[in-house]
Amino acid sequence: MESNIGHACGVFGVYAPGQPVANLAYLGLFALQHRGQESAGIAVSDGEFITVVKDMGLVAQVFDERRLAPLEGHLAIGHVRYSTTGSSSWRNAQPVYREVAEAGFALGHNGNLTNTLELAESLGMFPGMLPNATEYDSTTDSALVAELVAQEYSSVARSDGRDLELALGKVLPRLKGGFSFVLTDEAHLIGVRDPHGFWPLSLGRIEGGWVLASETAALDIVGAHFVRDIEPGEMVVIDAGGVKSRRYAEPSPKLCLFEFVYFARPDSVLYGQSVHAARQRMGEELASQAMVPADMVMPVPESGIPAAQGFARASGIPYGDGLVKNRYVGRTFIQPNQRLRGSGVRMKLNPLPEAIRGKRLVVVDDSIVRGTTTRQVVAMLREAGASEIHFRVSSPPYRWPCFYGMDTGRRSELLAADMEVGEIRDYLGVDSLAYLEIDKLIHATHAADTSFCTACLTGQYPVAIPDALAKDVLELGVELPTPVAQP
Repeated sequence: MESNIGHACGVFGVYAPGQPVANLAYLGLFALQHRGQESAGIAVSDGEFITVVKDMGLVAQVFDERRLAPLEGHLAIGHVRYSTTGSSSWRNAQPVYREVAEAGFALGHNGNLTNTLELAESLGMFPGMLPNATEYDSTTDSALVAELVAQEYSSVARSDGRDLELALGKVLPRLKGGFSFVLTDEAHLIGVRDPHGFWPLSLGRIEGGWVLASETAALDIVGAHFVRDIEPGEMVVIDAGGVKSRRYAEPSPKLCLFEFVYFARPDSVLYGQSVHAARQRMGEELASQAMVPADMVMPVPESGIPAAQGFARASGIPYGDGLVKNRYVGRTFIQPNQRLRGSGVRMKLNPLPEAIRGKRLVVVDDSIVRGTTTRQVVAMLREAGASEIHFRVSSPPYRWPCFYGMDTGRRSELLAADMEVGEIRDYLGVDSLAYLEIDKLIHATHAADTSFCTACLTGQYPVAIPDALAKDVLELGVELPTPVAQP
């Protein structure tokens, strides 16, 4: 993906007495590393105590055998983070822990709330300040949810151990925006999706227990079998008695369409569909919509590969590789500023002149957001001798910021916000440019056209965005349209 988009996070949970749950959580997070590369953490319960280990960096940098060995227990949750609400710092790493009752609880969050200020004010908090905060406390919306749950915890104290479940039941209806949660107390693993199901969360069966994960690929890596998706507006509670489901809100499914376009691993399954196969169909649709005479179809690796394969198959133009990716360099969107993003492109991609020289190229990628990376890729291909460059994008123009869990920054930073396709073509320096139409994109997913949030492409926001939040990400001179609620 050209995008330089940051995704909110990836979450994982496992209940498996007798299994090395910390090691399973490590493997699950490793499979979800693409969803967040700033920090990683694991919380483990042994039935009496919850131990949390978290730090800045990749999963393999934060955890090794020395750190995993002491984490003994029968259930665990894990988290990888890319910051949306709250800065990138150690204190904002997750899981978030709150000390209530005897063992307390830990929480991991994928997504972003839109009513954070309202919730903070309900607790008598100033923005960015938590009650009883220490210098190591968190300033994220995730920590705010934990604080709300902790507050309700004491009011629902029971002898049957359902305190966390009941406290959540009081807090969840108050939350707006995107959230998939995993939580643990001393004896329960809990998974939650917001009523729109903006971000995926799957349930899997493993020997002796159960697994929750942001993507089905993480189930595969720990040897779990996919059972079903957690439904929008559903909370599942897993303990020694099995899995119990509780509906806390009416569902109105609006999965982020970019899960299909880019975020999810190609070996994951969404809405019962292979992500890889859907991306290939996007390329086929793109070929039928925007054919052009050429000598080779090539992807911008790796995110453009499936769509390029589909384009080549549908067009009859030979598929080839024109860029080599350094697999040891992270996604460019992880770089914290524009200067580092620019240098990251040369570190990540290098052209193959012998494959490119003198050829008319169809170059396929899944999106263009800020345009920085794409422009540099085009320049590299020109330098390598390409005679023509026809850029094809397997999604529509990205025009609006996301408020539910993607870090897209201000609207003024989005290339297509106030530029037409012809202007973008000239800016990138390509011979032609075409984006996949939104109806064709959704058709390629084989899911219902009402099943997705398309706010970043259409400006239609399923959950209305407060003015204060909108103004925070929009610079002067660029206004957000009145949010349109999807039916």
